[in-house]
Amino acid sequence: MLRALEAEEFLPLLREQAPQATAEQLCRVHPAGYVETILAIRPEPGDSVAIDGDTAMSQGSAEAALRAAGGAVHAVDAVIDGWARRAFAAVRPPGHHAERRTAMGFCLFSNAAIAARHAQARGLGRVAVADFDVHHGNGTQDVFYDDPSLFYASSHQFPCYPGTGAASERGAADNVVNVPLAPETGSKEFRAAWSDTLLPALDRFAPELVIVSAGFDAHKADPLAQLRLETADFAWITERLLQTAGRHSGGRMVSVLEGGYDLDALAASVAVHVRALLQA
Repeated sequence: MLRALEAEEFLPLLREQAPQATAEQLCRVHPAGYVETILAIRPEPGDSVAIDGDTAMSQGSAEAALRAAGGAVHAVDAVIDGWARRAFAAVRPPGHHAERRTAMGFCLFSNAAIAARHAQARGLGRVAVADFDVHHGNGTQDVFYDDPSLFYASSHQFPCYPGTGAASERGAADNVVNVPLAPETGSKEFRAAWSDTLLPALDRFAPELVIVSAGFDAHKADPLAQLRLETADFAWITERLLQTAGRHSGGRMVSVLEGGYDLDALAASVAVHVRALLQA
C-alpha cells in the first residue's frame, strides 16, 4: 500500500508520522482500566499473547495500536485546523471491531470512534462514520448506539463475522443505518445500498465531519469474505462520500484504514481511494 502511494501522482500528499494517542483521547471511548490492560500487554520478542481466537498482541502491538488511534486523531486535527481538507490515516491495527470494553477482530482500540469523539472535543457537534468494510463495525456501533450526536452507516456482508449489523439495529435515535449484503454480492447491489439508503441517511443527519472506516476487504480478490467489489467501486464510494462532505462539512473528510487482506487488491484500492481524496 505504501509503495503504491509512492507513485508520482501522489507527490502532492503531505505525509505525517502518526503520533501516539494520549490516555485522554483513548478514554473518551474506552474505560481507563481497559486501556491500561491492553497497554500492559508487552510480550517478549518473538512471543505473542492471544486476546481471542482472531486477535493477538506481539511486542510491538501496543505501540502500533497507540499510533493507529493517534493517527486518526491527528487526521481530525489536520482538517479542523485547516491545513488539510481531507486526510487518510494509513494505520494498522484496524479499529472498528473494538468495543468499549472488548478487543476483537484484529482490533484493540476503536480508531474511528476515538477520532469522532476527538472531533467533538474540538468543538464539532454531529459526526458521522461511514463504513464500507466487508465486516460490520460492531465496535463503532457499540460506541455510537445511544448517542444521537453520532451517526453510523455501514454496508457489509451478512452472514459474516462478527454476526452483527442487521437492518433492525438502528440506534437509540435512528442514528445507526445498516445495509447487510449477501455473499457474492457485487458492484450493482453495493452501489444501490449506498445510493438508495446509506447516503440519503447521511444527508439527513447533516454531519459536521465525515469519518470513513475505509476497509477494502469487500474486493473480489480478498480472502476473508465473499463480496465481489471491483477496485473502481472504492473510487465511486469515495467520490459520493466527498459529495456528502461538500454539502455538510465544508468538504472536510477523514479516512481511516480498516480491513484489506489481499495485498495487491489493497494497494490498488487504496490508490484509487486516495486519488479521489486528492482530486476532490
